Amino acid sequence: MTSPTTTSPMTLVPSLEAAWQDVDSSFERFCLTAGIGAIEQMLCEDAQQLAGARHSRGERVGHRWGATKGKIGFHGGKVVVRRPRVRSEGHEVALPTWKAAKAEDWLGRWAMNLMLINVSTRKLRRAVRLPECDLPAVMGDGTSKSAASRRFVALSAERMAEWMASDLAKLDLLVIQIDGLRIGNDLVLVAALGIDGEGNKHPLGLIEGATENATVVQALIDNLIERGVDPKVCRLFIVDGAKALTKVIRSTFGRQTPIQRCQVHKARNVIDRLPKPLHASARKALRQAWELDDADKAERLLRNLACRLEQEAPGVAASILEGLDEILTVNRLGLPAQLRRSLACTNSIENVMGTVRRVCRNVKRWRNTAMALRWTAAGMLEAAKGFRRLKAHKQLPILRAALAAHHAKHTIKQKLEDDLKAA
Repeated sequence: MTSPTTTSPMTLVPSLEAAWQDVDSSFERFCLTAGIGAIEQMLCEDAQQLAGARHSRGERVGHRWGATKGKIGFHGGKVVVRRPRVRSEGHEVALPTWKAAKAEDWLGRWAMNLMLINVSTRKLRRAVRLPECDLPAVMGDGTSKSAASRRFVALSAERMAEWMASDLAKLDLLVIQIDGLRIGNDLVLVAALGIDGEGNKHPLGLIEGATENATVVQALIDNLIERGVDPKVCRLFIVDGAKALTKVIRSTFGRQTPIQRCQVHKARNVIDRLPKPLHASARKALRQAWELDDADKAERLLRNLACRLEQEAPGVAASILEGLDEILTVNRLGLPAQLRRSLACTNSIENVMGTVRRVCRNVKRWRNTAMALRWTAAGMLEAAKGFRRLKAHKQLPILRAALAAHHAKHTIKQKLEDDLKAA
């Protein structure tokens, strides 16, 4: 006759006994106590492997040197863990478990994540440790505003350095957008955003300067080239209309490089300078010009608009004619209407700058340029997490073919001109 079996009561390892006593009052406290107990047990095992069992005389790497208390990251702050010490030949031997626990920079990630979603350093302690919870904030737990600020500075500087040194040669860039962002009264940051052949967007680089002048833009372009952007490849550049941008792009990538001025900026500048009774007609004419497939007809429409405004607003008329070729670049390339709407403006990089402004809105005083660069780079990388592919990404092969045809046409034309000069 088979005797019935009974299940023996669950037994706990000694390191979890204290944690089990807390499970009724707080599951969070249970997790903390159990985790500390498990780590302390692993540290003891590391010490035994290095120094052998207590009072043993076998071969060993080092010898025991008592115990001490250390701190590791937990829930946005720090908790105290007791760890044994092992020394060998006059220096401390690092325990593998302790080294791994310290290497995980969860505190820096907590601080950076909370600050990127506009939690101020003064409120970070409350954000990670509720006042009424079982893990109250205490002095030295790494949740103070100064500790959070130091971790954010260190991690943001590290990520910016890694980003600014990244290799760009592997990116199949078809489009590059360049725009500036004013920080305070005396600083302008110029940034670049790339769009590859699949329609994916990539933040490329960032440079500081007093104004958005040619020297600053040239420094940004040189940085992109050093990191792998081939200046011999024909790409479409989209800018907001600053003459310094156009000058540097043409001097670096060639006189015939296709440059598209932002149509949204141009329309806004024109409308804002006109009397209100003329807004509707001017806006309608500009919209019709942007939507035309024939670039020559679009140019004639814009010239007619300038002629009509010659008496009412001569300055606006001159503004419409200024840079007329660059306003219609996407039309001259023969791109489909949907792709033109995506590439005729700087909306992509403007959205990035909007994210940067949102991230930086809690900053009340810019201490130096390095601080502005770190915050802006952090904002751009934060914006990259939410990037979507270009709406008309399926039509990008048409852009690639148009750029190749444009490059071949002007290469042949330049060769013929050189031959005529030589003759």
